[in-house]
Amino acid sequence: MERKVIEKKTRVLLLLVSLIFIVLIGRLAYMQLFNTEKFETLAKQNHMRLNPIMAPRGEIFDRNGVKIVGNKPVYTVSLVYLGLKDTDTVVKKVAEILGMDPQEIIKRLEEQKLRLYQPVRLATDVPLETIIALEERRPELPGVVIDVAPVRNYPYGSMLSHVLGYVQEIKKHQLEEQQKKENNTYKLGDMYGQEGLENSFEAYLRGQDGARQVEVDAQARPIRDLGVKEPVPGSNLHLTIDVEVQKAAEAALERQVLAMRKIGHEAKGGATIAIDVRTGAIRAMASYPTYEPSIWIKGLSQKQWEDLQKSGALPNRAIQVYPPGSTFKMVVGAAALDTGKIDPSFTIADTPSYVYGNMVITDSNKVGHGRVDIIKALEVSCNNFFITLGHRYLGVELIGKYAKMFGFGELTGIEIPGESRGNVPTPEYKYKRNKAINDAIFEPRYKAVEDKYKPLIANAASEEEREKLEKAKQKELKKLKDEYNEYTWDFYWQVYDTLNMSIGQGYNSYTPLQLANYAAMLANNGVRWKPYLVEKVVSSDGKVLKEFKPEKLSEAPIKPEVFKILQEGMRRVVTSGTAAGVFRDFPVEVAAKTGTAQVDKRDDHALFVGYAPYNNPEIAVATVIDYGGHGGTAAAPVARDIFAAYFKLDVAPKQNIVYSTD
Repeated sequence: MERKVIEKKTRVLLLLVSLIFIVLIGRLAYMQLFNTEKFETLAKQNHMRLNPIMAPRGEIFDRNGVKIVGNKPVYTVSLVYLGLKDTDTVVKKVAEILGMDPQEIIKRLEEQKLRLYQPVRLATDVPLETIIALEERRPELPGVVIDVAPVRNYPYGSMLSHVLGYVQEIKKHQLEEQQKKENNTYKLGDMYGQEGLENSFEAYLRGQDGARQVEVDAQARPIRDLGVKEPVPGSNLHLTIDVEVQKAAEAALERQVLAMRKIGHEAKGGATIAIDVRTGAIRAMASYPTYEPSIWIKGLSQKQWEDLQKSGALPNRAIQVYPPGSTFKMVVGAAALDTGKIDPSFTIADTPSYVYGNMVITDSNKVGHGRVDIIKALEVSCNNFFITLGHRYLGVELIGKYAKMFGFGELTGIEIPGESRGNVPTPEYKYKRNKAINDAIFEPRYKAVEDKYKPLIANAASEEEREKLEKAKQKELKKLKDEYNEYTWDFYWQVYDTLNMSIGQGYNSYTPLQLANYAAMLANNGVRWKPYLVEKVVSSDGKVLKEFKPEKLSEAPIKPEVFKILQEGMRRVVTSGTAAGVFRDFPVEVAAKTGTAQVDKRDDHALFVGYAPYNNPEIAVATVIDYGGHGGTAAAPVARDIFAAYFKLDVAPKQNIVYSTD
């Protein structure tokens, strides 16, 4: 009996063992016969890596071949997710050595969806001592990859930063946009141009990454190279910028901003542009405060980002809007002369102020200038003269028409992103703007009343109480509507709007770039060229891929004799007018106009537009100092230094502060 039981159990055991072997053999056969290719690929992925070799971005040169942006090799540290149980331990150790937050590393791994064997960049431009520390603890850090990659190098530091932009890891929305395109090669962690030319010429500058195939051990440590595909460097940009003029522009701009602060002005910053009047080529474009583009190489912490925003360095002021102040007066003069509303002999008896109703606009020198014609009015920046033209002879439509002839209110088409269009005032614009402001103020107040009474009415104990509450609500709403209506008169164009518009105030708002192009048009009798920064794009093997030529945008249909009068008035500004102190004894003849734009309850903006030489113009300059005071005091010295650099004059920068009435 016992023997039979043992034999039965033995047969069952043999059957189970046989079944196990059959399953194992079947699974082995399935894997080897049917899934050979799949598992062979997985095995290769497990011990072979295709490590990308980042292509150097194209370099950037000035018009004379001086390198403005290059590349330099730096150490990078990446982490390959191997699916190991101790990944969290590795992350903590790496974070400690790199001085990073472990959660930041985990976040980066998760963004890559924890894909096996794909390196995730953790740090760039890692110091040698940190690399040594990682190498010393290599056995404890499976998956850590140390490599060398090219990053941006800026020989001139912060110079031209707002034009160049910077390079940073591709952002989520940028990656999504690229993935919609055919032949997309971008992936998470790739570098991408942000702002400026780095962004707008990203497709040319990027280059084609190469790759190195290596065999690795179980801890992702390379054993031997199996082959290399060399990267193709990006294409180079050759700019219209002149480094020497740019350096002078940035130095003068910083000096004047700091000087204005020293004498008590707010002077937040400023911008200046120098443009070739014959072609539209930009020779200098500066915005202050500036920043070091290299700070993005290692990545910014939240605090660094907040500090950068607070510094005021991020906006490119050259393409942001300002009221033009008295620099706008040539537009008004052109409109009056060209339409025949006045002739060159027209004069007014200037008084200390222009009075209209309750509105009093003080003249630039507060005492009046006597008998004034248009040339004298430009020379001394006589407010009353141009207000008289705008109020009695022109009106908003004619002034606006001539402003548009000079390109105001239009994008110039400059190659960098973020350019503002500016605004030529119109009654329609004022209505929409002021109504929108009023609506934004009152709509929440209307809603607050509705929200207040809604539950009260819903929970009213009786119909009588409900009616009483409804009447109370309507009474409050009517009171608000009456208050709203008190402001509606200012939705409509008033005479005082024309007065303000005539002297570059009110709703006028234009960019320093537009002002520079305007000065160039005044110099070349109305021809408007498209401003441009890039002369050509050249491949890494020297082939010219794209070349940019001067592009004529328009020609203002204004009589040549009108330009002659305006040019003479601008010359007088420099010889005996509001900029005479700055340009006294200057070797090159300059024609210009200063401006002081009033800002409600804050310091005035200081402005300057001008060109040189007077009789054969080559270069035009526009300068704005935010809240810097008078144009002749704050802005004109910047332009003087730019002219000196452009014409290679051996003259010292204007250190003394020359006070001006405009």
